[in-house]
Amino acid sequence: MDPNSMNELFTRVDKATEKPLADRLRPVKLAEFIGQEHLIGRGKALRKVIEEGKVPSMILWGPPGSGKTTLAFLVAQYTKAHFINFSAVLSGIKEIRSTVEAARIKRDFKGQQVILFVDEFHRFNKLQQDAFLPYVEDGTLTLIGATTENPSFEINSALLSRVKIYTLKKLNTGEIKKVLENTIKSKKGFNGEVELAKDAFDFVAAIADGDARVALNIIEIAHNVAPSKNKKKNITLKIVEDVAQKKTLFYDKKQEEHYNLISALHKSVRGSDPDAALYYLARMLESGEDPLYIARRLVRMAVEDIGLADPFALTLAISAKEAVHFIGMPECNCALAEVTVYLATSPKSNAIYTAYEQAKNDVYNIPGAEIPFRLRNAPTSFMADRGYGKNYRYAHNFPGGFVPEEYLPDILEGTIYYKPTDRGREAKIKERLEKWRELIKKEKNKGKNK
Repeated sequence: MDPNSMNELFTRVDKATEKPLADRLRPVKLAEFIGQEHLIGRGKALRKVIEEGKVPSMILWGPPGSGKTTLAFLVAQYTKAHFINFSAVLSGIKEIRSTVEAARIKRDFKGQQVILFVDEFHRFNKLQQDAFLPYVEDGTLTLIGATTENPSFEINSALLSRVKIYTLKKLNTGEIKKVLENTIKSKKGFNGEVELAKDAFDFVAAIADGDARVALNIIEIAHNVAPSKNKKKNITLKIVEDVAQKKTLFYDKKQEEHYNLISALHKSVRGSDPDAALYYLARMLESGEDPLYIARRLVRMAVEDIGLADPFALTLAISAKEAVHFIGMPECNCALAEVTVYLATSPKSNAIYTAYEQAKNDVYNIPGAEIPFRLRNAPTSFMADRGYGKNYRYAHNFPGGFVPEEYLPDILEGTIYYKPTDRGREAKIKERLEKWRELIKKEKNKGKNK
């Protein structure tokens, strides 16, 4: 092979092995870090401890692309500590022990602080997490864990009590745009040799959904495939749309996002907002949530937030559950959407829910309240002789099928649990109950006047 061909080969190899754009642009100063002002803005506590080089062991909790790894690198740089990058995905107890031993040597013989950064920390099981405890306590190392999962679910309480939790927020659209602007201008990025159409710029900022890495990956691929014009790459909306395709939805069916979304769906239904309810329903279904789980929650909403204001809500919710069983996804999505909209637009009442909770409290607070003898069953003559069922009045033998008397135990006499609203069908129920309760009150007054 001639020298020119060799040079061409090595030039191609160098380009092929160049670091990814997101890695090249990683900030090396706190001033370059975009976002998380609540943590590292001027005067904030975390910024102060980083600048002073006295950082505690910590867990950085936040969504993908929010800067957890970058912040860990900056901590190491400002503290001038020996930095060990450790993967929870690829490592086990054996690797943890050998890494800790190396940290001990650095500290004892070189007097150097050691920062152990563990990405995807939530992937360690309880035993693996326990392995860090003594070394965090005795200062052998400063542990920085990064996780996208809620630490209260995924990290041992013993370890949680020994580390500081810092919560990173998803970057907003403006912050993603700053990342993109820096990428275009920076020498480590495109050095001004890229023309990014405004609609393409806005599209990438929006579809990144707060994830800086997603935005940079889209721009990097778009740059590689875009045509050159006047020695500049011209990136259009069509190119970035083609590169982006459909963004993978961030969702963990067993952890915090699962609970956040079902909470948002329930509260949107309760708040009578069918549009928000449909959005959260679609977000869960399109992210792979079990439709039967959603159907169960809709049944709960029907009885908790609508109840007798519209008794048909429960019937429709049960029908949707049957549709999920019968046709499955994706066809059952419209059945779930139908009941979601129906529930959101129904008259609301939590009277049944409140009534049950109050009755339940009395069951626990006044255990074993004696059932009136007239309401008791008398299957034997022995029980009948002792007054079981005596003086019971059969309602159907009275006008309107109603007998004006109390049925609660004497100790609870006069207690009212169910207080219907004046919304939907409950308004009629309220009218009947008020009439009956007034008749009971008159009957009591008659007894007192005798």
